[in-house]
Amino acid sequence: MKAVAVEQKEKASDYLLTPDQVNADINYLRMKRLTDFIGALIGLILLSPVFLIVAILIKIEDPKGSIFFKQVRVGKDENFFHMYKFRSMVTDAEQRIKDLLTLNEVSGPMFKMKDDPRITRIGKFIRRTSIDELPQLINVLKGEMSLVGPRPPLHREVEEYTNFDKQRLLVTPGCSGLWQVSGRNNLGFKEMVDLDLKYILTRSIKLDIEIILKTIKVMFSSNGAY
Repeated sequence: MKAVAVEQKEKASDYLLTPDQVNADINYLRMKRLTDFIGALIGLILLSPVFLIVAILIKIEDPKGSIFFKQVRVGKDENFFHMYKFRSMVTDAEQRIKDLLTLNEVSGPMFKMKDDPRITRIGKFIRRTSIDELPQLINVLKGEMSLVGPRPPLHREVEEYTNFDKQRLLVTPGCSGLWQVSGRNNLGFKEMVDLDLKYILTRSIKLDIEIILKTIKVMFSSNGAY
């Protein structure tokens, strides 16, 4: 697959991948799942004090609100699953987004707004440091997500996808990926798709580890996050 991947990457704009091509390397997929499970389990154990502190801070700011935010996302092969996050927004954030869509600051189906009024005070901090994403380790344990892969989109976003864009849904979505370590919110939707396809075509355990290490660096630098 690697030999073909380079040629495919050069013609990515007019070439559509198939599930068989993406899942051809069985040994890599097995090793990736094992790495995901062990990594997520260790992460949850080591980060349990952080989970406790963040949970307390969220409850102090909004005692009536929930600690976790559960949202339906689109995963591999366009299957739906519930993705977990620490709640960083007001409790009625989903209802209020309709009034903010015209203020979207990124191109394409995604919605991003730097000074989103729905974000709470503790939410600004945990989003800037990506701490809000840590509960997704639970999704990794369940096999719904991987430590590395394309970010899982919302259903309303996928409804606007072209067949080319939908190629990013051929693999298990990830907690981090090339997009997050290459500019994050400073990149548009097209750039995100291109980076996701580049990852899909060249992915390996070595590349996954490199992205994980870069993700840790990005979390501490808070570069491009909001």
